[in-house]
Amino acid sequence: MNLKTFFDPVPEFLCEQKYAHNSFFNYIHYYGETFPDLKGVQLALIGLREKRGAKKNESIDRASMEIREKLYHLKKGHGLYKVVDLGDLKLGESREESIKYIQAVGEFLMRKQILPIFFGGTHDLDFGQYLSYEGLEKLVSMVTVDAKLDMEDEGEYQEVHAQDIILHQPNFLFNYAHLAYQSFLVDQDLINVLEKLYFEHIRLGSIKHNLKEIEPIIRNADLLSFDMAAVSSQDAPGAVEAQPFGLSGEEACQICRFAGLNEKLSSIGIYGYQPYFDDNRNKTAAVIATMIWYFIEGFYDRKDSLSFKGTDYIKYTVSLDAKPSILVFYKSKRSDKWWMEIPQHDNKKYDRSSIIPCSYQDYQMAQSGEIPERWVNAQLKMM
Repeated sequence: MNLKTFFDPVPEFLCEQKYAHNSFFNYIHYYGETFPDLKGVQLALIGLREKRGAKKNESIDRASMEIREKLYHLKKGHGLYKVVDLGDLKLGESREESIKYIQAVGEFLMRKQILPIFFGGTHDLDFGQYLSYEGLEKLVSMVTVDAKLDMEDEGEYQEVHAQDIILHQPNFLFNYAHLAYQSFLVDQDLINVLEKLYFEHIRLGSIKHNLKEIEPIIRNADLLSFDMAAVSSQDAPGAVEAQPFGLSGEEACQICRFAGLNEKLSSIGIYGYQPYFDDNRNKTAAVIATMIWYFIEGFYDRKDSLSFKGTDYIKYTVSLDAKPSILVFYKSKRSDKWWMEIPQHDNKKYDRSSIIPCSYQDYQMAQSGEIPERWVNAQLKMM
């Protein structure tokens, strides 16, 4: 596969700007006059300009450029950067063809153990991000951060795309979790659908109350899809669907850091920015750039091996009076994070999920004689 044919270079004026010696820009390779060598690369930035998924799309094709301008001027974080900016993905003749480009590029990079970071475009492009996993022949868990569920029966593509993911055949979606939805924007019937499928959903208010409790959900994800409509309009005026209430820019950055720290997460997409609606300082672009920065910071701070038979983990066994009679937990010595064991099933396709992320609170519940809801939901999905 000739990856170069899928991309347009980073705009020349961005590459010619003056950047501080310790800037993000000076520690990455980018597609300018030549296409970057992918040998040894760990992370790949991919700008998206596809806008046919929304009607209000006046400036979406400029989003990746504005985000880059903010990102390039940030200071380099810690770690030995092995990051490339591949430029902007070329537009297909149709929206569907653009999604196929995302799918092909995402799968190609992940097979090379390179994590794609998609940014720009409309939120429905996460369907292409999800399809990137189809050829990898494994079940995946997906986390979406959005003020709405995007599962309407009709409407623009960006309003219905979650249905495309959940109903896609062949089905390789093991778990779907929706974070930061706002109840007054969501039909209760759609919440009922998620519950019938044993998919997780966390309201904005619950996240505001305890942001750390969503970390195990994010730690269980293979891919993260983030719609900037989940961030309050005060911090993200460039997201057309953003509400006066929403995540703060700081909370969005923390979620991205959680995702970066997740050893098994292999792609992320940040969608829904329209520069036309941003303020005169491009505040939303700055927020997204900082989200990407924190994701990369988390990536270079990954600590856990996920090899639970090694010496890096402490095993805890909790006895219960009812079935199950025993619950098994693991705590990482390196990161202090917790996991719990789900009994194996005969179907081998579920082996990958036999040990799932949890919180210290789940362990405390088990000690008090209660079975954690997270354990019950995992069991139900495996039946």
